[in-house]
Amino acid sequence: MNPNKATALFGGEASGFLLWNDIQFPHWAESYNNLRESFWKADDVSMVSDRKQYPELAEKTRDAYERMMGALASMDGPQTRLALILALYATDPAAAAILAYIAQQEAEHNTSYTYTLSSIMDLAKQKAVFERGRVDPILRKRNESLTDIYNEFVVNPSHENIAKVLVHSSILEGLYFYSAFAFFYNLARQSKMVGTSTMISYINRDEMQHGRFIAELFRGHIGQHPELNTSEFTQYVYDTFREAVDNEIVWSKEVLSGVDGIDLVELADYIRYRANKVLRLLGLSDLYEGLSENPMPWIRAYVDNFNGTKTDQFEQRPRTYSKVSASNGMDDL
Repeated sequence: MNPNKATALFGGEASGFLLWNDIQFPHWAESYNNLRESFWKADDVSMVSDRKQYPELAEKTRDAYERMMGALASMDGPQTRLALILALYATDPAAAAILAYIAQQEAEHNTSYTYTLSSIMDLAKQKAVFERGRVDPILRKRNESLTDIYNEFVVNPSHENIAKVLVHSSILEGLYFYSAFAFFYNLARQSKMVGTSTMISYINRDEMQHGRFIAELFRGHIGQHPELNTSEFTQYVYDTFREAVDNEIVWSKEVLSGVDGIDLVELADYIRYRANKVLRLLGLSDLYEGLSENPMPWIRAYVDNFNGTKTDQFEQRPRTYSKVSASNGMDDL
């Protein structure tokens, strides 16, 4: 009995029929196609060289590798469920379809962490890495406000909590991943653990698309519920970002101090730069002055300018998928 074109993103009326040529935000058809075109599978990436190099990493670097893997897993697991739950609450069938596809990609990201770790260490060590990601006190403090609002949204999916959960999701997609990304790209520019960095670059590309859509969903939701577009809520967003930035800087210093090639001052500015970038996507102003440009421009070579061509930047040649066997290429060792 409801119209095919939804009357609102959340809490509106819609039949559930999805005609991509008749939706609230027409460019979302292109967003959906972009997600589909970026399809990849974890086991398409060979980890043979990583298996050889992992035992040779410096102890501090190896420890950072494991802690960053645990950190990534601590985010993509909850994010898979969040995207699915948001899809269930979305009235707009286009938003629901995109969120469902995002959930699938987040699930593949989780698969990639298992695949990567299983390529370089035994099961007992894999479990230890994931357990460490669950109980690490600094990481738990960083994730606390995010998981609190995710849980609150499940209990009370009000329009305000939807807006809040989209803010925190934007932080996860556009900020919390990036010190880990920087670490793995730093290894790659030293020609180390290139299989892992290849996987990370695909994840990074996905997260960029997720973050852009989540920001558009936030702006659309706020636009349809002007009672949320207040100075108080705007201040909530800025305060949330400031806390997230501070926690991410503490986490990155704890994990990456002493890692060869990582400048912690530069990384802290990069985290603030990422916060500014995400805030602009949300329709707000920069929180940190003088950081409108990337202070770690070497990272841009790995993912910022993705145009469908995957490239090993330290070699400057197209990066192609190399199918590996069920043994993960171990016969080639």
